[in-house]
Amino acid sequence: MARPGDTKARIQEAARELFLRKGVGKTSLQDIADQLGITKPALYYHFSSRDDLVRSILKPLVDDGEGYMAAVEAREGEVDARSLLEGYFDFHYKHREVVMLMIQELVGLMDLGLLERVYDWRERLAVLLVGAEPSLARAARATVALGGVADCAVQFHDVPQAELREASVAAGLAALGLDQVGLDQIDR
Repeated sequence: MARPGDTKARIQEAARELFLRKGVGKTSLQDIADQLGITKPALYYHFSSRDDLVRSILKPLVDDGEGYMAAVEAREGEVDARSLLEGYFDFHYKHREVVMLMIQELVGLMDLGLLERVYDWRERLAVLLVGAEPSLARAARATVALGGVADCAVQFHDVPQAELREASVAAGLAALGLDQVGLDQIDR
């Protein structure tokens, strides 16, 4: 939650909420200013355009994603699928509102060039999980595991984080064929 005096953060928070509710294209800067009870020039003082505001909302996700990727790729030796999927879940869970915004606004956000980076991360993680030239079956398993873990982090709003993380990572490992327990035990 933004501090009362932090206008820039308040603008981002209001914009994120309006973008999720109405969509980026249907939310004007005037709508955001009205929501906050500020003037449009006050909003322009902090953000030069709606695209600038959208980029500022997505920047923490991009920065954390780059940090996560650097940490995963810097690990020595074989990648542990469980820890990779746990970190991937944690990343998506932390940024779940922004991820939901990205899902809702895929077409509009393509112009900002940020989605290519997110897809690149998934491809690089898949290589770490199944190698650079996997069979189609192994590549599909990695895609299902990564996509499923990411989707679970944002899909199940009413499930406690620890429980959701455990179930999501177990499902990802099962998709990879690396589950340590039978599927009947995952449903606990």
